[in-house]
Amino acid sequence: MLNIVLLEPEIPANTGNIGRTCVATGSSLHLIKPLGFDISEKAVRRAGMDYWFSLDLYVYENYGDFLAKNPGARIYMATTKARKVYTQVSYESDAFLMFGKESAGIPEEILMENRENCVRIPMMGETRSLNLSNSVAILVYEALRQQDFSHMKLAGQLHRHEW
Repeated sequence: MLNIVLLEPEIPANTGNIGRTCVATGSSLHLIKPLGFDISEKAVRRAGMDYWFSLDLYVYENYGDFLAKNPGARIYMATTKARKVYTQVSYESDAFLMFGKESAGIPEEILMENRENCVRIPMMGETRSLNLSNSVAILVYEALRQQDFSHMKLAGQLHRHEW
């Protein structure tokens, strides 16, 4: 099971959207405080819709608490400052994909401690960043693609017709 880690997320709608992505992909969501919103805020639940109750959710007091409760975790850190592209990594099925807060990303001190596991999503020109929930989806689906989407529904059905 993949693990999505949000370090000090600020925007409830992004966290709600990411929660929905976690439920749809069988991933766990890890939130590291301080949060920029109340976890029960309507915006989070609305973005996550009726899927929020199915979310495998963990909340930590701070980054140190997260590390202490997940010893030996293989953590990949998404940052616009990385030299390695996210597709150049082979993700383990239980990998932790970490994303920083919307306004500042992951602090450089943390990045420097984990420089070999920092990855970036390529962008044109001087684009500052993608939306957080979009970035999460890109990395999650790359990791799942590498695992051949194991345990996921791979075909859909039409309601009134057959393929």
